[in-house]
Amino acid sequence: MPKDFAYRLRKIPPYLFAEIEEKVNRKKAEGLDIIDLGIGDPDLPTPRPLVEEVKRQLDDQENHRYPSSGGERDTRVAVAEWYGRRFGVDVDPDREVAILLGSKEGLANIARAFVNPDDHVLCPDPAYPVYAQGATLLCDAVPVKVPLRERDGFLPDVDLLPSDARMLYLNYPNNPTGATATPEFLKDAVRWCSETETILCYDNAYSEMTFDDYIAPSVLEFGREAIEFGSLSKTFNMTGYRLGYAVGDPTLIAGLKKVKSQVDSGAPKFIQKAASIALGQYNGRSRPAMVEDSVKVYKERRDVMVRGLRELGFNVTLPKGTFYLFFGIGGSSIDFANRLLDAGVVVTPGIGFGQNGEGFVRMALTQPVSRLEEALERMRKAL
Repeated sequence: MPKDFAYRLRKIPPYLFAEIEEKVNRKKAEGLDIIDLGIGDPDLPTPRPLVEEVKRQLDDQENHRYPSSGGERDTRVAVAEWYGRRFGVDVDPDREVAILLGSKEGLANIARAFVNPDDHVLCPDPAYPVYAQGATLLCDAVPVKVPLRERDGFLPDVDLLPSDARMLYLNYPNNPTGATATPEFLKDAVRWCSETETILCYDNAYSEMTFDDYIAPSVLEFGREAIEFGSLSKTFNMTGYRLGYAVGDPTLIAGLKKVKSQVDSGAPKFIQKAASIALGQYNGRSRPAMVEDSVKVYKERRDVMVRGLRELGFNVTLPKGTFYLFFGIGGSSIDFANRLLDAGVVVTPGIGFGQNGEGFVRMALTQPVSRLEEALERMRKAL
């Protein structure tokens, strides 16, 4: 029996993050103490009230039955009401909301709903690999790289983009760069997509992870002909729960739900119930205590790490969003990462986010301050 991968899967490049994980495991097996700043997985605990709510909901036998693939209505209502309080956007929970198995799933499945073989999809570079790979290549489409450059604040000039694409992915606050988008940029992006009939997919997973009085907007504040993806993973430290949402244009939501009806049976009801409680903590644009407490921790870590990296001679921008630092290292990002790994510090080579990420590395602020200070000391000795 032939066991060759399908040709579309053979187009996917080796997953650098899996290779890094393998190297890290080898180092651990050798007995090396590892400070992992590679993966964007919060080390902070899920807020206790949400854990208790999941436990409580597990006692209801109804929550052990199949959920709806597009999301339970009370969860969709909770998302819609949150959008109203947080962004001032009026959302129809029945036509403009879908509940996801984490936003990653939705970012990939929206392409399955609207992208045809050989269509062009505009994918930022550097960027979260799902846009170009899990979405575009696995739909037999062509990823067209949109360079994000440090000198431009990692924002593309949308008016210079090719106008024959089917879809455009944008993500601010940005992974991996930590960049944020201005209202003027988002207005231009929405306008350009409308004029060129390009589907705008906006990844807003880090909307609540912001600092220094910066409040991230929703792209839907600037136009409704788009689809926006969000997640509870970073906001509420719920990465393992796998719950996200998509909000936006009814036709785009309908297409996404139709795909989901064929490939999954929805997120567990007991997790959706906890998500409703989590989003209900918001009274307006300000973050509730359970989110603000996490952001304060990340801000302290950001400040410690930026100060330490600058003392080591790196030109590091103080990001206003995400819990990542992305900075130039003046050479091969893989060589730099390997050198640090030998010293027991894991960072992600920028090349893993696309060719325009070469010469940079990303650090995730997912370790306590004491471990970050130890990482800085190890870097000082290694470099």
